[in-house]
Amino acid sequence: MAFRERTRVMDADDIRRAVQRVAHEIVERNKGASNLVLVGIRTRGVPLSLRLAKAISSIEGTEVPVGKLDITLYRDDLHTVSTPVVRETHLPGDIEGKNLVIVDDVLYTGRSVRAAMDALMDFGRPASIQLAVLVDRGHRELPIRADYVGKNLPTSRDERVKVALTEVDGEEGVYIGEEVG
Repeated sequence: MAFRERTRVMDADDIRRAVQRVAHEIVERNKGASNLVLVGIRTRGVPLSLRLAKAISSIEGTEVPVGKLDITLYRDDLHTVSTPVVRETHLPGDIEGKNLVIVDDVLYTGRSVRAAMDALMDFGRPASIQLAVLVDRGHRELPIRADYVGKNLPTSRDERVKVALTEVDGEEGVYIGEEVG
């Protein structure tokens, strides 16, 4: 299916400001960055987590470890996919006792976040798991909420939200639109 854009709700500057604000919120809540690990959900959560790590590093003067998490095999709709594509998961060392921040582009039903938490538990027992998203569009199916939100974006269930990031898509923006085709 193709995506037909109706409205651009965030541009590159909006995304940059949201990432910077969320970075400050993460540092404040965690009283620094010393025990922090950011874990981006593939695909667009990874570049967002790298951007957050860079922003936190500029605030705190310390490097924040970043991981990449593939949740394919933990999804509850895996049975509907004929040939799942599994990509690399890489965590920067032991997560035992760390404060993990899962990073994703859009929070919708909560099912991807549940899959990410299940996957992370296979790697150890963190002190805490927090959630940072660029966009929260509502319509949860599971009792999951984001700790850090770049933009709350109320949508109807018929609408789609597309996040475009330079590292993945060659452009920056958040769009509301619809599936066509």
